[in-house]
Order: sequence, then structure tokens, then C-alpha cells
Amino acid sequence: AVELVEFGGGSVQAGGSLRLTCKGSGYTWSRYCMGWFRQAPGKEREGVATKMTRGGNTYYADSVKGRFTLSEADEGRTLYLEMNTLKVEDTAMYYCASRLGGWDCDERMSPRDFYEWGQGTQVTVSS
Repeated sequence: AVELVEFGGGSVQAGGSLRLTCKGSGYTWSRYCMGWFRQAPGKEREGVATKMTRGGNTYYADSVKGRFTLSEADEGRTLYLEMNTLKVEDTAMYYCASRLGGWDCDERMSPRDFYEWGQGTQVTVSS
């Protein structure tokens, strides 16, 4: 079965950094759209950053551009989200998601367009 496992969340003060990791397993696709989403209490889930594995465009939410960096390893089976200059408003549960067998990533980053999800990892930024 397809499995996405996230780790690396935690608590940090504003201005600090964290790196989230997502490891995928249980599938044979080699090129697909994968990315990070987040959901804060009382808010809808939103796209943070997505990219095609093994190259291709990377998309970022305006709120994280210049602060977050998405990268991959292990031929796309591992996805990293380097988060710098964290803000209190970055506090949320962060989820890794993929769209195996689906269309390429695009700037919409709609959570409804992603099929596989991890269990999430909490990021808390304090002032």
C-alpha cells in the first residue's frame, strides 16, 4: 500500500528554521506531483509547495516564497521542506501529499487534487 510518512515538525521561535521530511513507499511511479500542505486550526487546508519529482517546476504559496525551499532525494521518494524565517502564522499541521498517476503540478495546489496523504506533522512557531 502507498504510504507517506512525515517527520521533522516541532516547536520553534519566530525567525527560526525547521526541515520537514516526507518519505514515500509502496508505489512504482517515478514521476508525479508531490508536495506539502498545511492546515491551521479553524482554517482550510492550503497548498504550501509542490513539485514534480525528478525535475520540473516547483510552485510555492505566496506566503512562503523566499522563506521555504522544496527539494527531493532518492529519485523523488523523499521530499524535504526547508522552512526558514518562520513566522507565528506558519503554525499548522503540515501534510505531505502526492498525486500518483495524475497530472503535472500546477500553481493551483488544490488539496482536493491530491490522492495520497501522510498523517501530518505539527509545526508550532511562537513569538
